[in-house]
Amino acid sequence: MLLVPSLVLALLSQAPPAAADGAVTLAAGGRPVLVYRSRRVEPPAGYLERVAAGNRIYARARSGYIHPLYGLDGEELTLDWSVDHPHHRGIYWAWPEVRWGERQGDLHALQEVFSRPVGEAAVERRADGTVALTAHNLWLWADAAPVVFERVRITVREAAADRRVIDLELRFEALADGITLARRHTDTYGGLNVRLAPVDGLAFGHHAQAANAAEPPRAWSTATGTWRGGRRRTTLAILEHPANPDFPGDFVTYEYLPWLQPAFPRAGSRWPLRRGEPLTLRYRLLILPGDPDEDALAAAAAAYEEER
Repeated sequence: MLLVPSLVLALLSQAPPAAADGAVTLAAGGRPVLVYRSRRVEPPAGYLERVAAGNRIYARARSGYIHPLYGLDGEELTLDWSVDHPHHRGIYWAWPEVRWGERQGDLHALQEVFSRPVGEAAVERRADGTVALTAHNLWLWADAAPVVFERVRITVREAAADRRVIDLELRFEALADGITLARRHTDTYGGLNVRLAPVDGLAFGHHAQAANAAEPPRAWSTATGTWRGGRRRTTLAILEHPANPDFPGDFVTYEYLPWLQPAFPRAGSRWPLRRGEPLTLRYRLLILPGDPDEDALAAAAAAYEEER
């Protein structure tokens, strides 16, 4: 049974045309920080001819993701429409196993279930310089039946020559019974996905301290290198908020792509998404010059943990 809340119905009534561009740029301090793709993005002209015939099934229209994420020198840190994995799309939140009763779809690879926008993305510019975007999406089964309502909040807290601070808050609410989320085979990838642009001298790093340990709960992942167009070595760090269920997530990387994520849910499990019990996941992105400074990252994680 499907039950669509009145908020969703109101948003659907003002849904923007699918053909509109929908590229919302968030800038702070006079610097572009990222672009949120609020509406459907179709494959670019000439793209399909460069994709292997067997992979073209994954070159589907996508929406509700971040690309590009800009580095400190204005370089693009993320990649969209890769030839090797057509479904990879900058920074996106998706699971390769989405079950609705006996049916199974793949939100990650754009098969059977799709995230589609409802309403207009709203941007708020606050007096302290913070810029916040709120957007809503529906997961549509077979691009028709709404099964999950998604709210995205992206907040650019700081944008300077030597630092970027960006918060992601992702909220998912079931509109149907029998929805579960899982990683590929329940133990590899799924959750917050980051497909990086080509980068020289790439190095990954990870720190995780469980919430029930003697030390404070902290978890972060890093990707460090020099991106094309950048003039310096840069670190992209992903901090996980300790309030996330199944904290800390497994750190999953594919250096040859390159690609990384803090995975969710716990390996070997499926997360039941029930009506009236929204799932909220929070992450903080830091963009910093040079190689990772573990003390600085620990301090940043501690400050993030205090923000309940």
